[in-house]
Amino acid sequence: MVFFLIFSLACIASAQDYIVGEGDVLQISVYEHPDLKTTARIGGDGTINLPLIGQVDVQGLTLPQISQKIAGLLSDGYIVDPQVNIFIQEFRSKKAFIMGEVSKPGLHVLHGTTTFLELLSVAGGLTKDAGDRAILKRKTDFSDEHETIISIDLKRLIEMGDMSMDIAIMDGDSVYIKKTGVFYVTGEVKKPDSYKYEDGTTIIKAVAIAGGFSDKASKGRVKIIRKVNGEEKIMSSVDMDEPVLPDDVIVVPESFF
Repeated sequence: MVFFLIFSLACIASAQDYIVGEGDVLQISVYEHPDLKTTARIGGDGTINLPLIGQVDVQGLTLPQISQKIAGLLSDGYIVDPQVNIFIQEFRSKKAFIMGEVSKPGLHVLHGTTTFLELLSVAGGLTKDAGDRAILKRKTDFSDEHETIISIDLKRLIEMGDMSMDIAIMDGDSVYIKKTGVFYVTGEVKKPDSYKYEDGTTIIKAVAIAGGFSDKASKGRVKIIRKVNGEEKIMSSVDMDEPVLPDDVIVVPESFF
């Protein structure tokens, strides 16, 4: 629940980057000019109608850009240094949040039927630190009390081409791309380093990824250092088929002979 609270707050912060669209309802006010307060719905031509200045084209603009444009029009012979405040009273354009390991996280407008991969493309694609899992949060009614959590296997979708994972994105969906986990291989291997974690990785596979055992390796005495409930636990002489977990440190000691 803490994760989704942080996620929701991040989404609210990103709303200033939202590009308005047809049907959105804007509430507009001008400081110390209550007579200019108005509510305007964006028409199909991308315009709104305002007191004094009439029709204003807001197509493709964010809220700060609209505020600046209206302030400029009002200052042209009407009001000295107008302070314009705008917020979206009703969202009518289809939109979805995508956060985490993407190049352009935030609130994105969707046009027509949009799938997960299309949303990912709009968000600039995955970063190099993206993991193999995306989490989608979807409201099942108009409150925050009922929502569905959908897990998307990115490896199956992108690498294996399983299009059943390319689900349709609905208005109001929130997507989070997890950061990849890593594991570490140290000691008597040819390429000791940190490596990207993937489901199904075993000790023998991890050693192979690290270039294999060195000539001095004691293959029967491999250890795993693993954090369990915040404390380090040492697993000695593990089986080569032992599954690896994120943040594991695999230690290959030197042979005595």
